[in-house]
Amino acid sequence: MKTHLLRYFVVLAEERHFGRAAQRLFITQPPLSTALKTLEEDLGVLLVERDAKHVQLTPAGEAFLLEARKVLAQLQRAADVVRSVAQGMEGRLDVGITGSMVYRNVPQYCKAFERARPNVELCMHEMSTGEQLRALASGDIDVGFLNIGFPPDELALLPLESEELVACLPARHPLAKSASLDLQQLANEDFVMFARDVSPANYDNVIACMHQAGIHPRTSHAARQWLTVVALVSTGCGVALVPACMAKAGINGVKFLPLQGVKMLTPAIMAWRKNDDRVLLSALIDTVKECAQPHSNKSR
Repeated sequence: MKTHLLRYFVVLAEERHFGRAAQRLFITQPPLSTALKTLEEDLGVLLVERDAKHVQLTPAGEAFLLEARKVLAQLQRAADVVRSVAQGMEGRLDVGITGSMVYRNVPQYCKAFERARPNVELCMHEMSTGEQLRALASGDIDVGFLNIGFPPDELALLPLESEELVACLPARHPLAKSASLDLQQLANEDFVMFARDVSPANYDNVIACMHQAGIHPRTSHAARQWLTVVALVSTGCGVALVPACMAKAGINGVKFLPLQGVKMLTPAIMAWRKNDDRVLLSALIDTVKECAQPHSNKSR
């Protein structure tokens, strides 16, 4: 059944007059009469009783009017949704985020996007960097916030603000009250490390920082999240080097100290598939660019 037949019938039912209905539809009366006849033949019922001056709906016509309005309203809704999705105003994006990115302004970026596009569903999934790379490749997530400098060639990237590594010590450690720390002072400590298989970049950054200071660390634990690293330090399992943003986690029993003479930045990027040109994704990228700019300027 063609939708224009429904629309013609609804207008005729509202006007109860062929001339006025045709004028409202911007057509002549013969096509309107033909459309009504076609509709009645398709349904096998009489919808309208008419004479020279009056148009009266039959009981079947009254019932059909209710359903026709519902169908037309649903079609209009579908058209509106399609246009909104095409314009990036509706839809869903699945976003990967590492644990430390929670403290590197990513939730704020997402909230800014949701305020601008309240009909978009933005679903965040906590994943390690390695898990996000696999999820991006398989299409399980649309965009990822990763702790690496350069993703695989098939991904596009937006660099985000880097974080300096700082020392994380148990609050009762003899050096915890220092204003800053020379890594050589921790040469004989047990280090809680980030597991390399989870995020090689995080592990390599910590090792590189230690090598700059001439330290070959004794590793007591290998954690899979920065939060776990800090939590283990708080229980006295060792010391660690972590991104400075982890101080925002509010974990008790630890102290964060800047390093002397050694500076190592932990990278952060937003990554997505190069062939994904959806308006919705482009809108999220633009929002992150806009929100991240003040932080980037501040860090320079």
